[in-house]
Amino acid sequence: MNLLVYIIAYPFIWLISRLNFSTIYLISDILYYLLYYVFSYRKRVVRENLKLAFPELFNDKRREIERKAFRNLTDVFLETFKSTNMKEDELKKRFVFKNPELIERIYNNKQDVIVMCSHYCCWEWVFGVRNTTNFKINAIYKQLSNKYFDKLTKSRRSQYGANMIKTKDTFREISKKSKLKELNWYGFASDQSPKKSKALYWNKFLNNWVPIHIGAEVIAKKYNMAIVFMDVQKIKRGYYEASFTLITDKPKDFKDFQLTDKYIELVEKQIRNKPEYYTWTHRRFKHRQNPPI
Repeated sequence: MNLLVYIIAYPFIWLISRLNFSTIYLISDILYYLLYYVFSYRKRVVRENLKLAFPELFNDKRREIERKAFRNLTDVFLETFKSTNMKEDELKKRFVFKNPELIERIYNNKQDVIVMCSHYCCWEWVFGVRNTTNFKINAIYKQLSNKYFDKLTKSRRSQYGANMIKTKDTFREISKKSKLKELNWYGFASDQSPKKSKALYWNKFLNNWVPIHIGAEVIAKKYNMAIVFMDVQKIKRGYYEASFTLITDKPKDFKDFQLTDKYIELVEKQIRNKPEYYTWTHRRFKHRQNPPI
């Protein structure tokens, strides 16, 4: 079945990757109408997430965010497919890193760096970063259940030189790389929900008491890595800017979970500023509980 789904979907992905952006966004407009108005793709999930995240907003305002979020979603879908056959020069023009000098200061200090982001705007285009830094680029990713799409995703993300590390291999791979001389960038998108059975830390995120990933903080402290937050913003359709904010270059100075809290604060600020660019189709609050008294 997985192979059949891949065989059916791949021609569409291939076609999108060969089209110009004007045509891609015309298709995105059509896809938005189909997903939102015809098929109601995960509309119930998105609606529930927005209600939980923004209980203070009127329904009309939440519906406005909902519609804009679906428009963004179809753009990101097709931009991701486009990157399968996107030249690096084009990517550099469309995804700009505003202050790479912050990253290079960390490199010059001979320190590995963990760059944390969220599923916001087009996070898939971040892999063009190798042109702005001397770090060896590594990205932590969750393996897809469909092995054919997983292989395609891994190939797409690594085409610009990134090394992809499965979440289950993270600690082992970083342990091995820590013994080498080259300096490494490790990309983490830690805003989604961990499995409830593996949740070690809970806190408030967008008005909900939920489990939160702490792996990046644990690794940073163990190997004395700097932690940086990458904020991606949409400038206009098909154009993005990423800016870096230093969370710390002295992780061992912080108490447990303080660095994770700082990351979550930055993600929440990012989302509240323009919530329509966040990926609301995932059940981020599925394990929510009442906060402890």
